[in-house]
Amino acid sequence: MRTLLAGLVLLIATPPCAAVVILASLLGVPEGPNSIYQRMARFWARLLVRAAGVETRVHGDERISATVPRVYVANHVSWYDVFTVASVLPRWSFVAKAELRKIPIFGKGAEAVGTVFIERQNRKAAFATYERAAERIRAGASVVVCPEGTRGDEYALRAFKKGPFVLAIASQVPIVPVIVHGTRAVMPRGSWRVRPGAVELHFLEPIPTAGLTYADRERLSARTWHAMADAFESLHGVVSDRRLAGVSGDEADVPEADPDAATLPVR
Repeated sequence: MRTLLAGLVLLIATPPCAAVVILASLLGVPEGPNSIYQRMARFWARLLVRAAGVETRVHGDERISATVPRVYVANHVSWYDVFTVASVLPRWSFVAKAELRKIPIFGKGAEAVGTVFIERQNRKAAFATYERAAERIRAGASVVVCPEGTRGDEYALRAFKKGPFVLAIASQVPIVPVIVHGTRAVMPRGSWRVRPGAVELHFLEPIPTAGLTYADRERLSARTWHAMADAFESLHGVVSDRRLAGVSGDEADVPEADPDAATLPVR
């Protein structure tokens, strides 16, 4: 029953919500805190969460900011990771795989609200994506990234791609690690069935990037990985393979650069 309801809400709500933000974009309506783009995106995400019967429990909400940009780094095991996080953040841009832009109506709507699409197999295109994400941050918006890349089958953390950490260093904004637990029970990878359940969102202690350079990207990635792994283990009993903290999961890493540069590397 929940699968049918969630599917109907997705089909019925997406076209009008997308149409509003696409029209606003075409008319040049400015983006900003509590803009039509953010309000409509949050409304859409909350509809999907409620239709699925999901109870979202937020921990550490004092680490969420509507005015100070941050890079939120989250694990990824389900589509409902995205929906629940989007339903509680006040202002954000997601970094998402480019294939989603091809979905009729949804792709254009997602682009209008600030989603930045990444070509994961194309190094040059991936670099350009993070440049656009950095522009969003400089304009005051936070960015949400799932550094594991695709959805996983378990909560145990996988290797992180380095691009999100280069982005945070280039923007000199703090990283807020986010662990999402409970979404596999709602809608696991490889299944279209939706079940009601409780989802726990833990916003962890921010990790500063001020003063860091491109050469610090691996250390920053490892520090974030360990913070999330520690929280998963202590809060939910999920044990991750610690050897993966220092392993790169990159399919299309950002280009090499001057190690002293505090900006995205340019070739």
